[in-house]
Amino acid sequence: VQLQASGGGLVQAGGSLRLSCAASGGTSSIGIMGWYRQGPGNKRDLVADITRDEDTNYADSVKGRFTISRDNAKNMIYLQMNTLKPEDTAIYYCNAVVRIRHSDYDYWGQGTQVTVSS
Repeated sequence: VQLQASGGGLVQAGGSLRLSCAASGGTSSIGIMGWYRQGPGNKRDLVADITRDEDTNYADSVKGRFTISRDNAKNMIYLQMNTLKPEDTAIYYCNAVVRIRHSDYDYWGQGTQVTVSS
């Protein structure tokens, strides 16, 4: 499975960005997909994830501002980020949990930088 993230950039506080992640190769084995982020000096934390049935889960810090969505036919997920804050500045990583022979494995995209200026 390969994951390709895109859509990051520089935006002013209060602005919006939309991230996209395209999955390829072995996509029928993908279960939950999600977005994680890692700010300077911080560990990588979950932002939001979504099941194949489109059940969603969000970090408290982004609830009401970010929306994760999924298109199973296109093997893509999206993260609509509104009302961005400087503390949202981080590298955002796409994640997929892949079931291989009764075990689950994490796959990661290359990361896309989101910078929110005050």
